[in-house]
Amino acid sequence: MTDFRQDPRFADLAPFPSKLWLSSPTMHGKELHWVEEAIRTNWVTTLGENINEVERATASLVGRKCAVGLSAGTAALHLAVKLCGEALYGQPRAGHGTLEGHRAFCSDLTFDATVNPVSYEGGEAVFVDTERDTWNMDPAALEKAFDLYPDVRLVVLAHLYGTPARIGEIRAICDAHRALIVEDAAESFLATHQGRQTGTFGDVSIFSFNGNKLVTGSSGGMLLTDNPEWADKTRKWSTQSREAAPWYQHEELGYNYRMSNIVAGVVRGQLPYAAEHRDQKKAIYERYKAGLADLPVSLNPFLPDDEPNFWLSCLLVDTDAMAPQVRGERDALYRHEPGKSSPTEILEALAAFNAEGRPLWKPMHLQPIYRMNPFVTTAGSGRARSNAYISGGAPDVGADLFARGLCLPSDNKMTPDQQALIIDIVHRCFR
Repeated sequence: MTDFRQDPRFADLAPFPSKLWLSSPTMHGKELHWVEEAIRTNWVTTLGENINEVERATASLVGRKCAVGLSAGTAALHLAVKLCGEALYGQPRAGHGTLEGHRAFCSDLTFDATVNPVSYEGGEAVFVDTERDTWNMDPAALEKAFDLYPDVRLVVLAHLYGTPARIGEIRAICDAHRALIVEDAAESFLATHQGRQTGTFGDVSIFSFNGNKLVTGSSGGMLLTDNPEWADKTRKWSTQSREAAPWYQHEELGYNYRMSNIVAGVVRGQLPYAAEHRDQKKAIYERYKAGLADLPVSLNPFLPDDEPNFWLSCLLVDTDAMAPQVRGERDALYRHEPGKSSPTEILEALAAFNAEGRPLWKPMHLQPIYRMNPFVTTAGSGRARSNAYISGGAPDVGADLFARGLCLPSDNKMTPDQQALIIDIVHRCFR
């Protein structure tokens, strides 16, 4: 590891006096009001007015008929996959998941919470490669996947870092193949694709209120659907599947997944500021784009008719400007070359000056737990042989982005002066 404080390129810089975070919660005070109201009225369990209002407000804001508050975005994803699996294949036998013996097509460049529910329900994830224009699921690769696996009826898709996928095109492909969509909009609250909010395209969609998201409850998530029966079933499953009996009667598997009225109070106080948070994130993205324009790098792209929520601003080093970098399973080595840099060098430089960045998500098909799962690119089916290419020599877009990309500090409380120093540090990495 380079001692950046002693490196001549950085010797005149001082670290930030307090940590500059990747994306931390931004509280406004209204959150405390609704949490205290829950405590004052003694509604501190998984029932209460905060939950009712957050469900109503989220459905109204996004434009869906039903919203169900849950303990986490991951819980929402699990029940979304379970709903679709049951609709497609019927109720499973005891001890088996709704996807037992079936495959689902999944985004490859995403956090594992997107795809793990397929395994929870006994299915096999088939990972679909990424396109460069949005860093999301490639519709052409999805068409290839349906050619290879025509029996698949479920697609689990994420909108990476708040940037909408080509979800309209993907919706049309899925409709043609009679496939359902679980739309993971955990990172893309208030982002729009061709004027329509993400979270409205899937048969079931989810949002996350994790501590680093645009709107937070410290935890929590939301399942959204236009099917009232599915919403009712989700509420039942999330409260241990209790039947309408005077005793605890259980006739199907249930979970302790319901949102707390305390968490809902935080979300209720956050929702009025969602658009403000989005605008602050957009300003950060635009300052990075202007400040890094003279370097051989680019920022995470989006389609002309789309409006991301700019949750995280990400940097991609140009191929011919990449300094040598090698990653193992848990660590990395790099070497600096004048005029070039690498994600590892930039991240270590930021950390040396008390700022948090992180690598892009490592593609799912490269993860040890999923390394033997099928993986489909526009060229067909293959498995990763290196950090950037798969069998047959066809480019593996997700692995290439992972090798050259990183997430920059994107906290909406970051000042322009603080961001200017981040931009300066990145410049010095290329000297």
